[in-house]
This record gives sequence, structure tokens and C-alpha cells, in this order.
Amino acid sequence: MTATGAPAATQSVRRIKPARRLAGVLRIPGDKSISHRCLMMAAGAHGESVITGLGTGADIQSTRNVLGRLGAKFRDEDDRVHVEGVGPRGWAHTSDPLDCGNSGTTLRLLAGLLAGSSHRYTLTGDASLVSRPMERVAQPLSRMGVHIDLTPEGTAPLVMRGGSLKPTDCVLEVASAQVKSAILLAALSADGVTTVREPVPTRDHTEILLTHLGLPLSAEPVILEVETDDPRRRSTTKRSDERVITVKGPCQWEGFEYTVPGDPSTAAFFAAAAILVRKSDVRLPGICANPTRIGLFSLLSAMGARIQWEHRKTVGGESTGDLVVGPAKLAARKVSGRVIPRIIDELPILAVLATQAEGTTVIRDAAELRHKESDRIELVAANLRRMGAKIGALEDGWAIEGPTPLSGCDIETGGDHRIAMAFAVAGLVADGETQLDDANCVSISCPGFFDMLDGLR
Repeated sequence: MTATGAPAATQSVRRIKPARRLAGVLRIPGDKSISHRCLMMAAGAHGESVITGLGTGADIQSTRNVLGRLGAKFRDEDDRVHVEGVGPRGWAHTSDPLDCGNSGTTLRLLAGLLAGSSHRYTLTGDASLVSRPMERVAQPLSRMGVHIDLTPEGTAPLVMRGGSLKPTDCVLEVASAQVKSAILLAALSADGVTTVREPVPTRDHTEILLTHLGLPLSAEPVILEVETDDPRRRSTTKRSDERVITVKGPCQWEGFEYTVPGDPSTAAFFAAAAILVRKSDVRLPGICANPTRIGLFSLLSAMGARIQWEHRKTVGGESTGDLVVGPAKLAARKVSGRVIPRIIDELPILAVLATQAEGTTVIRDAAELRHKESDRIELVAANLRRMGAKIGALEDGWAIEGPTPLSGCDIETGGDHRIAMAFAVAGLVADGETQLDDANCVSISCPGFFDMLDGLR
């Protein structure tokens, strides 16, 4: 049985019934993070680019729509998208707001991409997007010479005018791939070397793509000299968590060809379903296996999950592989610190899995979840309590006791795609029917999610 992630119409309310078995092969849509970056770099290139396997979600369409407003031209051919770029300084001017929809990646990265333009742009989005903090990206871009105005609350609409940029040396106070990427994209228009220092490694798709395009970027870990107790050797070297990334601008680049691997954040929900449902055997081919993106799968393996990677290879600088998952009993873990930025999008489904793990799972250092499409900490806790789980909401995460039987109930998604998908999976192992109040929100990242899930039954 093979299912695809083609968009399908779904009713807003979705009822989930328990499953006894899940089996089959699923082709996961292209990685959302990589798709955003490929579209932006293709739009800023000289000449035509061809991108295969772009993500299918509404967030990707938001990026494409905005880039079309800025002068890029798109042509679809089967699973390929042809993009005619405008060059890094050829962006069209528009006085109308550029609508980024629900996509924080679109808005934050676009602010960096447009930083070298002297035109005035207004970046905005839906009610969820304009409630999210934007000062983290506005401040470093302002230091590079971009004039940026936000609301008094530090949110979008973001009104910007760039132009002649100066390089910067930026230390990220909070690990954020979006902020880092915005600075690196702005650095392509700056005159000189821009340096970004991140406290822990975050997803590095921007660095990989820029390197793949031959642009002058380097990314290195910081090597520390530490004292030792050995009298024969006073010090030794140690590799730290900190990374230093540099870009030398200004840069130009030509059109390119790129194949986008499957999205591991989307794959995580189907993998979780295979772990929880008895007699499951699910294969997910061509998944992005970038080390900064597969922290959840490594964590689940340590908890006892039966996860295998097969046919590993490198495509366009990104590691890929086929993910094979089956049912398993999980043991609780404490999850915090440097792993959190690598699994931030998967934490809602990890919370669902934790309800079936033996012991108490404690997840900390995830306060960023309160500023996503919803307050994911509160929504996950409230919905799992309704299902009968033993969960406590912490300021920056949860404490979850398991294993606990779940009961079907009405789920409040908050219009958040990750919440809807996580509780669709929870419904597969709940006693009775689970009802999601807004199933359409999955279109943000995976429009065909429910068809794909049904295809495994």
C-alpha cells in the first residue's frame, strides 16, 4: 500500500476512531524548512532554478505568493517547480502589505532576504502570526542598517526599508534557526564579513544550501582550552556547543537544481502512530536525516522505540534515508537542554507518546512553545487531561506520568496544525471516538495528513 501527501478537502470537524493496525509506505511531503529556503534563494538567483519535491503546505504557498509579488515567476511541471529569479537586488516594489499568512519562517527570513533593497516593504500575516514576537529578528537587522518599525508590542506588521548594509557580529541570546537565517540572508547583501554565534546548534538548512550554491560561508564549532588536573598537561582542548558562522558579502548566485527531502517533523507523527498502535509496520522513504532535525527519533530510540534508518545518502548537502518504524514499549526520560531546539516542533507528539511510556517524563526548557501558533504548553496539557492523562503544565514544559489509558473526547486544536496532528495520533489509541474541532488547520504543513493516516489502516 502506498499513499501520497496530495492535498485533500476535509471537513473542519474530524472524528478519529481507534486503530488496531497501521501498515504501508508513505511518501512524506518535502521538508517545510528547506522548501522555504529553496524558494527564497531561487527567487533571488540570476536565471532559472528547478526545485523537485517542494512541501505542499499553506506556509510554503505563502512564501511562494509573496515572492511572486516581488517579481519571481513560477511554473509547475509534475512534481517540479521552475523559478525565474530576479537577482539579489532586483526585488519589485509594492506598497501593498506582503501577506505571509501563518508562516513565521516566511516573515522572518523574508526580512533578511529583502534587507539589501532600498524599497519600503510591509510584512504581515494572519491573527496568529501578528501576535508572535519579532524583536529578536528586528534588532540584529537594525544593527546592519535596516530601518524597521514594529507595533508597540514588538510584533508584526513589520515595516522595513533596507539598502546599504554593514556586516555585523551577532551573538544569539536564544537559539533560533529563523533569526540566524534572517541574518545570514541579509549578510548576502552586506559589504564585508558577517558573523553569527549561536549558543547551541540549531537546524542548519540555510548554511547547507548556501554552501551547496558555492557562496562564501563557513560554519565551525568553538574549540575551548580547559585546564586539567594532570600535572603533566596543564590544559586540553574541548569542542563546545557554540557554533560560529560567517558569510562574506555582497554575493550573487545563479539558478540551481535541488531536490527537497521528506519533512522529518511531519514524519514524526506517523512514526509516533506506528510506535503506539499494535501490529504496525510503517516505512517512510526519503526523509531528511539532518542531525539537527532527527533529535526526536534518536530520543525515541533511547526510550525503547523500534526505529531503523535504511539507504542513507546525501542529496544537495542534506543527509536523507528511509525510516522504518514499528510498535514498542517506551520508558520515560527527562528531556531538556541542548536537545530542545532540535525537537521543538515535535514536542506535542512527544507529550502524547509520554502518556504511554513507563514512568514520569519531564520536558523542560521549551518556553518557546508558548509563542507558536498557539500556547502549545497549555493546549497540550488541557487536551491530554480531557483524555485522562496525568500531566502537569510547567512554565517551560510538562511532567507526564505513564502509562495511562486515554479516552476519546472533544479536542481543542487552537487552529494549530501540530496540535491537530498530535491528537489525531492520540485518538488512534484512545478508548472511543476523538473529535478535533478544526482539522483544516493541518493544511499549514501537511494538507493530505488525514488521507495519509487513513491509508495506513
